Amino acid sequence: MEEKLINNLQHFLLELGKGFAFIGRQYRMSIGGKHFRLDLLFYHRILKCFVLIDLKRGEIDHTDIGQMNLYLNYFKKEEASEGDNEPVGILLGAYKDHILVEYATSSITNKVLLAKYQLYLPDKKQLENALSKLLDH
Repeated sequence: MEEKLINNLQHFLLELGKGFAFIGRQYRMSIGGKHFRLDLLFYHRILKCFVLIDLKRGEIDHTDIGQMNLYLNYFKKEEASEGDNEPVGILLGAYKDHILVEYATSSITNKVLLAKYQLYLPDKKQLENALSKLLDH
């Protein structure tokens, strides 16, 4: 899935909307002596924030949400520059259990930021449709 997105990066960026700049793929983070890799990293010029995208082939579960929260907290502390807004995380997966997602995200403070930036980010349905089209090819 990641490879297909990278091969079609220009089209994917246009689908995401205006202001996205590609930083890299498999972005490496070292946290507490352990190494993690984020699938795709962007910077949004207009919103002045990092946009972290993690891709899941199957169902999004609570561990994926916790991992994204870890990444967001890392970016707030270690990667953001003065004047940057807090990062936004996007998990893209084939399936999700709405109840599990609700419980797993209900007390995460980063969730508020996602709601704040939702006006400027693509509609969830548009992201799902773009991902489905890309995977069907």
